[in-house]
Amino acid sequence: MTTRTAIFPAGRQALYDINRYSAAIRSGDLLFVSGQVGSREDGSPEPDFRKQVELAFSNLKAVLAAAGCTLDDVVDVTSFHTDPEPQFGDVQAVRLAAFGDAPHPNWTAVGVNWLAGFDFEIKVIARIPQAA
Repeated sequence: MTTRTAIFPAGRQALYDINRYSAAIRSGDLLFVSGQVGSREDGSPEPDFRKQVELAFSNLKAVLAAAGCTLDDVVDVTSFHTDPEPQFGDVQAVRLAAFGDAPHPNWTAVGVNWLAGFDFEIKVIARIPQAA
């Protein structure tokens, strides 16, 4: 059986302890990152949607970095949107800036009606580089 190792970024441990989940789990050479939202330092949602998406990506990058990964190592993305049609332009702009040139990771976008006060969430699977 493959060992599971919990991964946490610096400075946000209280959020994970309160809600009793890991930021990411390393299993073999794969990293499964829990959904990341655009939360401010105090855990509250960023009210500006575009900034909320940017913060979610920033939080995602911090979790990836804690495991020795970057966005270049991401192979699978799932995003959750409370109002997909009007949000699509902002999400696309941030996503394309973050992931850059092809080949892009595969992406599944899901419309939902509740994200605990947030309007966007992103979770990924990444392959951990050999050096990590």
